[in-house]
Amino acid sequence: MRIGLGVFLLVVGAILGFAVRDNINAVDLTMIGYICMGAGVLAIVLSLVLQGQRANTSHREVVERRDEGPPPAPRV
Repeated sequence: MRIGLGVFLLVVGAILGFAVRDNINAVDLTMIGYICMGAGVLAIVLSLVLQGQRANTSHREVVERRDEGPPPAPRV
C-alpha cells in the first residue's frame, strides 16, 4: 500500500510539475508538483526499507516443559 501511495504521489507530482501550465494567484503548481514527487520518492524508499527490515526478523519459540516425578534411569 505504501509503494502504491508513493507511485501515486510521483504521478500527480509529475503532472503538476511538468504538464500543468495554469496560473493561480499565490499558488505555484510547479513547486507543489516537485514537492509531491519528493514525497513520493520518500514514501517508496521508506516502504522498501521497512519491508527489508520486516523480512530479516527471526522468531524463536520457547516451550516450557515440566515433568512430574523422578528423572528416568539412564540406559546401559
